[in-house]
Amino acid sequence: MTSLAASGLLSEDEIRLLRRALLEWGGPARCGDQLAVGMGFADAQDLVDRTCVLRDALGDDVPLSPADWARVLLATEIVFVSDLVGTGTEWPVTTGLADEPTIRTLRSVQRKLGRTVRPFYGRSPGA
Repeated sequence: MTSLAASGLLSEDEIRLLRRALLEWGGPARCGDQLAVGMGFADAQDLVDRTCVLRDALGDDVPLSPADWARVLLATEIVFVSDLVGTGTEWPVTTGLADEPTIRTLRSVQRKLGRTVRPFYGRSPGA
């Protein structure tokens, strides 16, 4: 499947949300190796390193592979919701984004990326 740039799929607000969520993995979020592998990264350090690269790619409108889009989406979903490994209840404090608009924007992203990430439903995007 072809690589796709963020500008061809998402609004500026949606891209901004994804970029902010990916930044959380280098800060308050705390992921172990097993979960990172399940999310499609080699280990927890790879998650931190690659979310920085993916964040920059989104900002620079560099096309991402479907597997990378799946990684971005899953990393965003987990960091936003999970209080155990992500930012969870501290999301509004650490990001400055309220929960309600975040979930509305995230749902929109999920709908728009559905066809792109469909090959990874129920399975890891792999490292």
